[in-house]
Amino acid sequence: MRSTEAKNRTSKGDITSLRLITAVKTPYLPDGRFDLEAYDYSINMQIEGGAEGVIVGGTTGEGHLMSWDEHIMLIGHTVNCFGTRIKVIGNTGSNSTGEAVHATEQGFAVGMHAALHINPYYGKTSSEGMIAHFKAVLPMGPTIIYNVPSRTGQDILPPVIEALSGHPNMVGVKECVGHERIKCYTDKGISVWSGNDDECHDSRWKYGATGVVSVTSNLVPGLVRSLMYEGENATLREKLLPLIKWLFCEPNPIPIDTALAQLGVARPVLRLPYKALPLEKRVEFVRIVEAIGREHFIGKREARVLDDEDFISICR
Repeated sequence: MRSTEAKNRTSKGDITSLRLITAVKTPYLPDGRFDLEAYDYSINMQIEGGAEGVIVGGTTGEGHLMSWDEHIMLIGHTVNCFGTRIKVIGNTGSNSTGEAVHATEQGFAVGMHAALHINPYYGKTSSEGMIAHFKAVLPMGPTIIYNVPSRTGQDILPPVIEALSGHPNMVGVKECVGHERIKCYTDKGISVWSGNDDECHDSRWKYGATGVVSVTSNLVPGLVRSLMYEGENATLREKLLPLIKWLFCEPNPIPIDTALAQLGVARPVLRLPYKALPLEKRVEFVRIVEAIGREHFIGKREARVLDDEDFISICR
């Protein structure tokens, strides 16, 4: 059977029911390989905390720093170990349509439940080119389209999404433009997840978002789940805002790399070009953990301030 033919896999509805999807971090060993023990611990913590899906190899997971062999291996590993307990959404997008098609074929071949696809970046394309790009990957399985103009340099405008919305594998959009764009889609019955942690509470309860694809839930999955499931909760939202603001004080994933190292969940190993946050920000993180409550964060060690020399930079 060809990979583009219909298969008995995850349905579109299985994905549109997800309220909390974590854009999971990829930890490393000092020699540059994936630290699968730390990774598996983090995925287990997501499951225990109530996350229903994970994005593997997304921006937070540093898929852009991986070879495709690494990328597909990690998707397959996640499916094999956790695929019956959480939905695995593989980031198989690319600015090259041919590369996106090949990676998506491989991702579904190793069992991922859905694909995440960004629009072509850097080289960019026309609206017609975007539609053709996404139509090339949609036949393979359930697909979430990811719109983050701050990284791609090009907005996916509503007419593009609307042109694709009738495809049976078009699940919805991870949208980073903001509330009004989210409302534009929800008014038309298109599923949309907030890509902005600082806006996700209001997007969910005031603008109709399905849920959130979250960075913050790497650290406090139970609290982010509460934001998505327990109705409007301005108190919890305000409690989490200092952490969310801290997590985006430098480009993602620099702060989440630093945070997981200081919680003892991941080794303090960063793939270049990423470097740990400066000392004052590392001190601030420990104070934020104390204010929210260590019991809400993943990991068993006390949060501690690491020294500059504790961090290892690798370029493999």
